[in-house]
Amino acid sequence: MADAGLTVDDGIADRVGVVMNTGGGGTSLVEREKMVLETRGPRRVSPLFVPMMMPNIGSCEVSIELGLRGPAITSTAACASGVLAVVDAVRLIQAGDADVVIAGGSEAALTALSISAMANMRALSRRNDDPTRASRPFDADRDGFVFGEGAVALVLERREFAASRGARIYAAAVGGALTADAFHITAPDPDGRGAARAMTLALRHAGLAPDDVDYVCAHATSTPVGDVSEARAIRQTFGSHADRLAVSAPKSMVGHLMGAAGALSALAVVKALHEGVIPPTINLDRQDPECDLDCVPKVARRARVRAALANGFGFGGQNVVAAFVQA
Repeated sequence: MADAGLTVDDGIADRVGVVMNTGGGGTSLVEREKMVLETRGPRRVSPLFVPMMMPNIGSCEVSIELGLRGPAITSTAACASGVLAVVDAVRLIQAGDADVVIAGGSEAALTALSISAMANMRALSRRNDDPTRASRPFDADRDGFVFGEGAVALVLERREFAASRGARIYAAAVGGALTADAFHITAPDPDGRGAARAMTLALRHAGLAPDDVDYVCAHATSTPVGDVSEARAIRQTFGSHADRLAVSAPKSMVGHLMGAAGALSALAVVKALHEGVIPPTINLDRQDPECDLDCVPKVARRARVRAALANGFGFGGQNVVAAFVQA
């Protein structure tokens, strides 16, 4: 809000909404209060347990804290939740339900239970002796993702409203799309068909041709199956233009932020459009030949970015893509 220079008063409060998504909600609270129940009895369980663990409480807290009386919603789409927040925000503004929407994602799921489950699923990297090099999307030696936590929020505004108050505009969110793989509860469609449909639909909703896009911020978690599936989806979507795309994976630097991951990807796209700097894929020492894309290895790249996509894919086969262009 400070960066946007936005002050909410009674004159606009009804037109300012919130979409703060999460992948799981109050995981740590569930673990803690279950322990309280078992060790100290039912009378010691917090009376605030239910609101503390509800996935929608993030949006509600932001609404209460800032006095925002527009729509306050939360959608959970696993690791695609952060991108979905941006798509939902765009739709709220396009539908005329809000002039401004604070959109993003957050996650605080680094608990023993969550880590144990992900490890037993074999989703996590086993490079515990070299953690800074453990997250390596598109690399031939990748072996899983690094579990992370974080939060990202963006302020989206109807262009006329932003212009009327002289706001600094970084980029324009111009569309998005959602699809399902209908394939498996955790594994993506290996051929990337659902992800490709989401990217194709996002381009269509945004009025963009594949050749208009210069950058794709990949979901790319560093899992053996997921990265190949996404690379195939990008090839399906962009055809020969895929060879001229920059595709990078911020998760190589920050790990997988779960419900916040897609919001971070959206932020990376916005900054790439505004500053002309594409973030790198670090730890890319030996690129997997099945991920045959320009993955911006190791160092950031200065480039003109006219249009870009942010990809977010989640367990259950949920695919969400948001499209952005230069302001």
